[in-house]
Amino acid sequence: MINFHPNILEFEGRKAFVVLSYAEYLEIEEQLQELEDIKTLRQAKELEADAPTISLAEMRSSYGLRDAEA
Repeated sequence: MINFHPNILEFEGRKAFVVLSYAEYLEIEEQLQELEDIKTLRQAKELEADAPTISLAEMRSSYGLRDAEA
């Protein structure tokens, strides 16, 4: 979790603006991008939920590859 130190500025007696350090701003920006990426991934997974799939063994067989040895 991010530890913020906002400075709240008032205009005509009402809270109007928040000032953050540049480092805190960058952290928020990074986390928002990560959330957007997660949202996009979830949407893609939902769209592909019923897509046909094959197992790794089937894929290897179709390309004539042998199983990796442990």
